[in-house]
Amino acid sequence: VHRLVTYIFVYEDLISLTCGAVIIWYFAGSFEKNVGTVKHCFLTIVFAVLSALLYLLLETVVSSVSEVEDAKGFMPVAFATLGVSTTRSRMKRTVVFGVRVPVVLVPWFMLCIAWFIPHSSLLSNLCGLLAGEAYGLGYCFCLDFPESVGSKLDRVFPFSLLKRIPGLKYIPGSLAERRAFESS
Repeated sequence: VHRLVTYIFVYEDLISLTCGAVIIWYFAGSFEKNVGTVKHCFLTIVFAVLSALLYLLLETVVSSVSEVEDAKGFMPVAFATLGVSTTRSRMKRTVVFGVRVPVVLVPWFMLCIAWFIPHSSLLSNLCGLLAGEAYGLGYCFCLDFPESVGSKLDRVFPFSLLKRIPGLKYIPGSLAERRAFESS
């Protein structure tokens, strides 16, 4: 059961680790700014488990047709956060490599690019994207918790400890606290 979460920490080489770090920094960082550190940590675990369960379900079907790469790395979770961000975005269009495209197509375009990253599993990235899209569209509303709970969790261990670490940017759980944090 522990492998449903620990696969996100497995990398085979430096290139896939570097690509994973860039994806984490770019996509997961902006997602954390929108939801807060507590909810981001919770959703990271949720997206890892949902992506792994969906991967296990689809792997049996897909492996009979073609070879399937093992799920590893943080990219499925990053695709889940990207899926949530794009489905909940108010923007209709964005610029990708100088071309204006609909925001909802960005994660699918990024999925095509991620196909070329060494040791990256297309199926696990797709599962992450589908889990994020489902959450973003509200199909996983039972996994959401109110901001008041996030605000309370900000004050307990280990999150209270994370606030005190110098150089670490901690994002508060409530929207009012996040706005005050951003303006300071």
